[in-house]
Amino acid sequence: MTLKLHNYWRSSASHRVRIALGLKGLAYEYVVVNILKSEQHASGYTTKNPMGQVPTLELEDGRMLSQSLPIMEYLDEAYAEPPILPLDPYLRAKCRALAEIVNSGIQPLQNLTTTNQVTAFGGDAGVWPRKFITDGVAAFERAIGDGPFCCGDFATIADCCLIPQLASARRFGVDITTYPRLLAIEERCLAMPAFANAAPDRQPDAVRTK
Repeated sequence: MTLKLHNYWRSSASHRVRIALGLKGLAYEYVVVNILKSEQHASGYTTKNPMGQVPTLELEDGRMLSQSLPIMEYLDEAYAEPPILPLDPYLRAKCRALAEIVNSGIQPLQNLTTTNQVTAFGGDAGVWPRKFITDGVAAFERAIGDGPFCCGDFATIADCCLIPQLASARRFGVDITTYPRLLAIEERCLAMPAFANAAPDRQPDAVRTK
């Protein structure tokens, strides 16, 4: 059996794991879970992911892992080379902290469950996330080091989180031109096949507009 990634093309959490799998050079089967059609809440899927979210990584032996950060850390522990976490303990913690700025500080406030609830309350779901995204991206840039990537000389889980978040920022109309250091990291990352191939518009379930 091969790894299976149950995911959705425009899910930023799914995007992170696709990048990590690419950095590790791991082949996987792409399994579509269309969250706009609520397929994540179907009983067949919630047995895999009790929260009814994407992504879920199905291991070769059939065991399931959910939540993007634990999935990426599992990949780093199960497939040591190349690393996607720094070897130094302090830098590893710093890398995780950067990832959490996105994972817990921004993404929950822009995800579909939240924006649907904002709409139900009569709010503008397109405007709602912008301040949270802006504040989080600004904090992320202040927190990065001086290396070519977020945590040093090679791409880590922090970069796996940053690149999808910048894509989401653009989608929500957030001006990110004032963050030149992040844009420089993004340019370096997107020159790498693992990042380029994981892009939402390159996935088999992508909805392309003319």
